[in-house]
Amino acid sequence: MALDICKAIGAGIILALPPTIQAAEKNLKADWSVFIGVTSDSSPALGPDGTIFFGAFDGKFWALNPDGSRKWVFRAGSEIKSSPALASDGTLYFGSRDRKFYAVGPDGKKRWDFKTGGWVDSSPALAKDGTVCFGSWDRKFYAFNPDGSKKWEFQAGGEIASSPAIGADGRIYFGSHDKKFYALDADGKKQWEYDTGGAIISSPAINQDECVYFTSVDGYFYALNLDGKLRWRLRTGGITESSPVIAEDGMIYVGVRHELWPITPDGKAKPPHGSEELVEASPLTLADKTVCYISRRGRLWDLDSERGLQWSYYCNGYGYACPAVSPSGKFYLSERGQWFSAIPAGVPLAKSPWPKFRGNARNTGNIGDRER
Repeated sequence: MALDICKAIGAGIILALPPTIQAAEKNLKADWSVFIGVTSDSSPALGPDGTIFFGAFDGKFWALNPDGSRKWVFRAGSEIKSSPALASDGTLYFGSRDRKFYAVGPDGKKRWDFKTGGWVDSSPALAKDGTVCFGSWDRKFYAFNPDGSKKWEFQAGGEIASSPAIGADGRIYFGSHDKKFYALDADGKKQWEYDTGGAIISSPAINQDECVYFTSVDGYFYALNLDGKLRWRLRTGGITESSPVIAEDGMIYVGVRHELWPITPDGKAKPPHGSEELVEASPLTLADKTVCYISRRGRLWDLDSERGLQWSYYCNGYGYACPAVSPSGKFYLSERGQWFSAIPAGVPLAKSPWPKFRGNARNTGNIGDRER
């Protein structure tokens, strides 16, 4: 076994693992695990053929086949926290802490990159016409054409780590460390801004053509109408970067300190589910009307609508990333600090307006790409 582990470390060979689950109704174990050597805080994107794409904290960007075998690895110059967005032509877009934004082809070869003035932790969003947009710690928000030519840039008043969301009309929404939430038109012109009492480090979720949800480190959860007017706000006291998601019945879920908070569409908090450590990753809403979330220590919980435990899986150390979920209900996630695994939970994403971080399996951050 020791020799097998050494080979895995050297070559990324897949190892079968014993069960590590304490479950109410399921006995889950990893289908496969690949040694990647470091943690990953990048939420994976899934291709139509099942390919899994994600970045890691050593600057490597991975593409794995559905069976866990390595397809290719691309090397950026520094850590990758940004979650990739997969375009319809197969191009992968993501940022890195080497201050660059990358476009990588489906063959793993760089198509172009762009040097910004700061880290690019913001995950990109993709417009219908192929425009790719993202923020940077240099306080600028960028839009590029698919060929790598700059379309426009917008100057914010603070660093941008929030990942943008694109509405059905093409309007772009994101937050900034300047305590403001912005709405830009597709041409980069500001339509409105909304002032909060703290930096906005989480990312918005769009509820169809009704409103947009986000949190601020001022400890409030906000619902804004798409014209920028406040619909409601809820005092949570939370300051983590967990971003909201939406279930099929309209319930909203977000991590608040050590808890998962269910919030009704009219802004009322329901009893939370407590965890042993901070909840910094975004939850997942699933087709069986359950909701999943993961704590910083690495416990993945699946709860019914009354917060009853359906199953849990212990990852033994995790990061900030929301897992990816395949159409067959397979979860892809980083675990044990240095591994990446496939967990056969058996339930796909909910067909809701925004069931996961970045809104859909390709991570496009566009409400128009949601599953129907």
